[in-house]
Amino acid sequence: MDKTRRTFAPVPAAAIGFRPEFLDFKRGIRVGNLKDNERITRILKLALESGYGQTFVTERWGRGVFWQWIGYLPRANRDAMPMSSKVSFGCSKFFISMDTEDRLFECGMQVERGYIKAPREFPQCELAPDWDWHRLLRQVKPGGQMECELRRLILREGFRLHAGNWEDQFIQASKKDFPTMTRLRQALKSAPATNWAGFQVYYAFPEGEVLGSTGSDLVDAMLAVFRAVTPVMNLCMNIRLL
Repeated sequence: MDKTRRTFAPVPAAAIGFRPEFLDFKRGIRVGNLKDNERITRILKLALESGYGQTFVTERWGRGVFWQWIGYLPRANRDAMPMSSKVSFGCSKFFISMDTEDRLFECGMQVERGYIKAPREFPQCELAPDWDWHRLLRQVKPGGQMECELRRLILREGFRLHAGNWEDQFIQASKKDFPTMTRLRQALKSAPATNWAGFQVYYAFPEGEVLGSTGSDLVDAMLAVFRAVTPVMNLCMNIRLL
């Protein structure tokens, strides 16, 4: 990633109690039993809201003290959806997550498709006509702005991409194997209807880099990633983040 990129106004280091060890490569992101200035959920939400002048909704996957994934979506984008204004699955979002298998901390943006045919117990997870997924598909085309942004992020700044089914039929791309937009679109469209699918562009921080940083440096790096992927999110949303 281009580490010279300036993002939001820096969060004063003295105000941040977050520590690198709260990103636990065995258990996940520590969010429980912490003070407010130590909790990454609160630190990032306040920084995003201040930096973009928008209210953000926090979502998460996990339970207890450690969570595996945390997402932040602009409330105005969700509110603009005529059918799905209460459904966060349909919204583009920033995220942070722990890959405990490969021991990576991942930070970026994602758009979820959910199911085309949802299980009976999860009707709210079924793809609706107003979800951001449809705008994403329209943007994935040869020579378009999405291709330009993905080339910048992946080829120049070292980001990674995951597209398609979460389980098997998907593309994982980096600088060494940048996909054509035709191939990427096919991976997005061919994900099985009864499986969860999505699209992620993210930066992967190895364990050594995380543990060798300060908490303040890590917060600044997360915000820098969010700013870097904002143009991709803007291509997929009802609103624009400035």
